[in-house]
Amino acid sequence: MSKSFKFTSFIIAVLMIAVIFSGCTKSNSTSASSDTIKVGALYELTGGVATFGTSALNGAKLYIDEVNKNGGVLGKKIVLLKADNKSQTDESINQATKLIQQDKVIAILGPTTSTNTIAASSVAMQNHIPLITGSATAVSVTVDPATNKVKNEIFRACFIDPYQGSVMAQFATKKLNAKTAVVYMDDKSDYSKGLAQSFKDQFEKLGGKVIDQEAYVAGDQDFKAALTKIKSLNPDVIFIPGYYQETGKIAKQARDMGIEVPLLGGDGWDSPELLKIAGASALNNVYYSNHFISTDPDPTVQDFIKKYKDTYGTEPDAMAALAYDTAGMLVQAIKDANSTDPAKIIDALSKLKDFKGVTGTITINSQHNAVKSAVIIELKDGKQNFVEKVAAQ
Repeated sequence: MSKSFKFTSFIIAVLMIAVIFSGCTKSNSTSASSDTIKVGALYELTGGVATFGTSALNGAKLYIDEVNKNGGVLGKKIVLLKADNKSQTDESINQATKLIQQDKVIAILGPTTSTNTIAASSVAMQNHIPLITGSATAVSVTVDPATNKVKNEIFRACFIDPYQGSVMAQFATKKLNAKTAVVYMDDKSDYSKGLAQSFKDQFEKLGGKVIDQEAYVAGDQDFKAALTKIKSLNPDVIFIPGYYQETGKIAKQARDMGIEVPLLGGDGWDSPELLKIAGASALNNVYYSNHFISTDPDPTVQDFIKKYKDTYGTEPDAMAALAYDTAGMLVQAIKDANSTDPAKIIDALSKLKDFKGVTGTITINSQHNAVKSAVIIELKDGKQNFVEKVAAQ
């Protein structure tokens, strides 16, 4: 046998082995994809707002587990791949990239905060993968402020900042008879700035006056200087749009300084940690807008609460309920599209109407926002009490 013939035979053998292994790999991949649907769960599991992310992951997982127990969707089981953005924007980008490019997810649920969602959404848009956030309320989450164009791949299960800011301004003027207000906001947070602006606009439209605006930054510990100034102005209400780590400290220091006027806020106040940070005595005469309250008698709400408590041993907060709804919206979109193709899921999400969720009946509007009602909660010694439900506008 000649050397050339031996070499040729060797090459042919190697190529045949490569084809065989390639065929096996392709077959395994096809088999795996036919049995499962990969979905990313990108949340703040550690870092500054870890209670938000932990609750949200629990809520999303609860819904997905229910779907899988009932046979999945389109005959496939959903695999929820969790990722921790560590409450940071750069890590939101990194983890979104990994979920899409390495894990090959067909959609992402989360994050919880506006800033982190905006960061992750840039990756989702580049890769044409749908992303549904449960609780990112800044307008710029779904609409590009530079072009005013809707972000095709991005959706949410919550109302937006202008809505809840307006709701709280109306509550302040009509229910609390407030004529003057001070706004104390986190000027590095898209969420806080958006709420502050919408509250101010509506409050003054209704005849009130914002007599001062003070600022802090996430991570601050001492708020006494700003609170001393605010106390001297003696406003009827203080609007503090922020997250529980800071708002809890602000509430405690304000009450310690003898500031007893109503403290108002948005859904960022809603966390089990708030009571631990502020203490019960500081959390009186406090009101904030939210998406959900556990005392709502709606059977859908009560059924969710029971399932959540049975699974996790604790009562769910709004972040858990909203994430549960995002998972439901995704599953409904997959059913409506009759496909796991991201482009078809995006189209189905844009047409979602009258989806019955735990946090209300959700219809997605032209800006990919959820049209739904808001709840106003009063805290008495740190315990939630239902005040009123404000119909969707």
